[in-house]
Amino acid sequence: MGQVLGPTELNEALGELDGWDVTAGKLHKEFQFTDFNQAFGFMTRVALVAEQRSHHPEWFNVWNRVVVDLTTHDSGGITTSDVELAAEMNRLA
Repeated sequence: MGQVLGPTELNEALGELDGWDVTAGKLHKEFQFTDFNQAFGFMTRVALVAEQRSHHPEWFNVWNRVVVDLTTHDSGGITTSDVELAAEMNRLA
């Protein structure tokens, strides 16, 4: 699932991930859309990508908001897989 990133690698990755930060040891971002349909459509597109990668986000949706936390539980931290999925989520948003 990828290698756990050290502090330097994580800071570099965050510099390339618009709107993401680290909260409680996880990559974290809140996406906001115009309505529920757009938010749910985003989640559906991400779900297809995540399933292909066998890497699934922790997320929460209320109306037009999707709150996402990414970490690789099997590896015990934030990995390259999390960074790649975060970048793809930004692209899909």
